[in-house]
Amino acid sequence: MTSISVDCFLDTNVLLYAATGTEAEAAKWARAHELIAARRFGISAQVLQEFYVNATRKVKRPMSPQDALAWMAQLDGIPCVATDAALVRRGAELSERYRISYWDGAIVAAAEVLGATTLYTEDLNPGQSYGAVRAVDPFAAA
Repeated sequence: MTSISVDCFLDTNVLLYAATGTEAEAAKWARAHELIAARRFGISAQVLQEFYVNATRKVKRPMSPQDALAWMAQLDGIPCVATDAALVRRGAELSERYRISYWDGAIVAAAEVLGATTLYTEDLNPGQSYGAVRAVDPFAAA
């Protein structure tokens, strides 16, 4: 465990809207920027991996690899949970316990490591608690 504690944990989709949001997603872009600017947040290596792949290949207007790397560099200094054997095991345990995907379980596990009680994500049931971590859809009103 770590002694670092954050207010919240941001899932990949928050970073993607902040970096690649379109005019059609203006409200989500603004909300993502608000979360990044106003909160002490954490992320994980998994979030960064997913960000890079999605930002360069899977969004409507993909970023160049160089632009994606430059955007990620802006996150240097943000608490970031590494993927290790303990995190993989905890992610698998959470996946089984809550009947969610392993990948979502690993995100919850990383949020736990940083002491985040709020996980901003579109991928889990909003309002549901996964142990001490509560999923919140930051774009529900957007």
